Formats: sequence, structure tokens, C-alpha cells
Amino acid sequence: MNTPAKEMKKNMGVLSATSIVVGCVIGAGVFFKPYAIYQATGGAPGLGLLSWILGGVISILGALTFAEIAVMIPRTGGMVTYLGEVYDRRIGFLAGWMQVVIFYPAYVAGYGVKVGTELTSIFGVNISLPVALLVITGIVVLNVIGSGTAGKFQVISTVCKLIPLVLITIVGFIIGGSREPLLTPVIGGGVSAGSALGTTLLAVLFAFEGWTNVGTIAGEMKKPAKDLPKAIVGGVSIIMAVYLLINLAYLKVIPASELMHLESPAAAVAAKLFGNAGGTIITIGIIVSVIGAGNGFLLSGSRVAYYLAAENMLPFSQRLAKLNKNLVPANSIILIGTLAALYSLIGQFDLLTDIGTFSCWIFYTLTFLCVIRMRRKAPQAERKYKVPGYPVVPILAIAGGAYVVFSQLFLSGARGRLMSLASVGITLIGLPVYLLVQKKKAAGENAN
Repeated sequence: MNTPAKEMKKNMGVLSATSIVVGCVIGAGVFFKPYAIYQATGGAPGLGLLSWILGGVISILGALTFAEIAVMIPRTGGMVTYLGEVYDRRIGFLAGWMQVVIFYPAYVAGYGVKVGTELTSIFGVNISLPVALLVITGIVVLNVIGSGTAGKFQVISTVCKLIPLVLITIVGFIIGGSREPLLTPVIGGGVSAGSALGTTLLAVLFAFEGWTNVGTIAGEMKKPAKDLPKAIVGGVSIIMAVYLLINLAYLKVIPASELMHLESPAAAVAAKLFGNAGGTIITIGIIVSVIGAGNGFLLSGSRVAYYLAAENMLPFSQRLAKLNKNLVPANSIILIGTLAALYSLIGQFDLLTDIGTFSCWIFYTLTFLCVIRMRRKAPQAERKYKVPGYPVVPILAIAGGAYVVFSQLFLSGARGRLMSLASVGITLIGLPVYLLVQKKKAAGENAN
């Protein structure tokens, strides 16, 4: 294994790690996805709320399972490391390739685009693309300065985003005037339950996305064995509670039949609760939240690129594996930021986030399988953390992940299937890239 000349600082504790989980997750999803969810349900609240619960349960089961393999292999690289060691280096590389070329840049781009569209709605001038590029450039600079600085910003942005969420939830429950039922109807007339559930789950799992990101920075944590499970499981539990409460508050203010027409439901609810000025303030809070999420994803994604480069798996690995004077992988950060800037030209938030969500769940499911495989392959290995309820919890996590993948490939509409197949195709392009890099690497070794 090739090891960089310098190692990254181990300066992240449980607070920073949990903030990265919560910060990455509570971003655009809770503020914007109710629109897509209630469109899918035909304006019915029942299946929408059920999807938030089901998505949270799947995420918690996944987090409990994921934590065992993450603690067993607590090194920078995340799924690349886990899948590479448990299965095969090519599978690990494909997970990393998918994250570097699809998942992380697509999400960072989507967040940038959403900030741009929100500011466009405030100022009435189409500044979406320039703002998206500015946001991406700004968080690239922040991360190049150092992981400690980026981690501190993540803590600040996490606190800032929770304030409007708490205000909407509390005031919404107190003075929300909607008399519409919160749980019925379960689904709108003429809507297929199977198809709608697949669509709503994809939207909800995007809103929960990010709970694994802390695994990619385990190499920079002070006590990964102790702090990583707390950060993952604790972070997802906090998020699930927040999501359920705020979605109930939404419905107490504006019924689902109206939310399905509102692309920014949180701002609309805030305007009803606090007036137009309040709606604008909440929108600013949302923008801070989205920028914080983009920061967390850029930080984590650059560590995947860094790990692949350190293992000499990528083209230009020597440059991508370099650390700057602040001991962060500046070139890998710039790579993710550049791809995100290019993706932002698409300008479609939902398309970017749907591709990213589907792509990662293929490999999440394989990672859940790692736990069962390792229990059988190395039953005596030291496990500082064991998933509770084994093997039921891992099996349920695997079943949930398999359903997400299956539903997009076979139960979704033409757009969903096309998006899924394109994602699989781009991921598989990684195989010839891997073989070419390995061939070049072998040729270099033979020459020496």
C-alpha cells in the first residue's frame, strides 16, 4: 500500500464528527423535499409521513450496521476501504469512483444550485448559476484553509440551521390553524402506492443522506472507535426526531394538498407564522443550512479522492495525494469542487440529488453485507463496537437498501429508470479506468 509522505492531523472529536453528520443531512432535504413527496402521494399526507418514518428507520438500521464495519476499519476512505478489504479492491474502487465522479460533486452542485434559486426568488433576478459557482468556490477555499476551520464552520452552520427548525416546529404546533387530518388520506386517488412509495423514499433518503460521511474522515478523528458510533447513530437519531416534528408542524400550518405545490414549504410556512419578513429570515436560515451541507459533503468527498490517490488508484494520483501546508488534500478538494461547478451547469436540483442518492445506496447495501461477511470470515476479530440485534438489524438494513435500488430500477417511471441506468453506466466506467491505472502502475514497477 502506498502511503503519503505526510499524514492528516487527528484533530476531530465527537462534536465535530456529529456536526458533520447532522450538518450534511439537515440541508436541502427537509426544506424542499416535502414538495416532491406530496406530489408523489397526490397531495395525501399519510404516505408522506409514513415515508419519513420508514426512511428514518432504514437510515438508523443502516447507521447501526455501518458503524460496526466503520469502527473495525477506522481509516480515511470510508466505503472504499471497507469494500476493498472485505470483498475486492475493484469493488472498493468502484465505490470511490462513484463517490468522486457522481455522488459528492452532484450533491455539492445541487446545494449550490438551490442556494442560487432561493436568492433568485428573493431578488427577482435570475442569478442562480453565478451564485451556485460562488458558493462552490467559497467552500472550496474554506476547506483548503484546513479541516479544523471547516469543522468549526460546520458546528456554527449546524447551530444556525437548527434555530429556524425549532422555531417553525414550536410555533407551528402552538398556532398552526390547519384542520386537515394529519394521517389521512394515506394516498391520493389514482396514485399507485408501490410507485409512490419508491419515489417518496428516494426523496426522504436524500433528506437523510450524509450519515455515513463521518466514516470517510475516521482517519482524522481523535478516538474513532469510541466516537464514530456515537456520531453516526446519535446524529441520525437527532435528525429523525427533527424531521418528524417539523413535518408535522408543516401539516398543522399548511395541508399536504397545498404543500405539493410549494417548492419551498419551510419558507411558506414561516411566512404564515411570522409574516413575510419572517419568511425571508427563514429563507436566509435555509441558505445557511444548505451552504453548511455543501461544506460537509465537500470535506468528506475530498477525503475519498485523497484516499484513492494515496493508493495510486486514480489518474494524476501523485498530485491528488499531496497535502498542502495546512495538512489537507487541497488538490482533491479542488477536484470535487471543479466537478461540482461543472454539474451546476445542469441547474436541476432534483435531478442532481436523485442521481446521487440512487448511486450511493447500491454501495451502502454492499457495505451492510460486509458486516455479515466479516462475522463469518473473522469471528474472533476484535470488535470495539457490535451492531445490536445481530443478525436481524443488518438483514433489515440490507432489505431496505435492496428495496431502494429495486424500486428505482423497476418500479419508478421512465425518468427514474433512465436516471438509474445512467448512474450505473457512469459507475461501471470506473472499471476500465482502474485497469488502465493498474497497468500503468505495473509498468512503472517493472521498469524499476
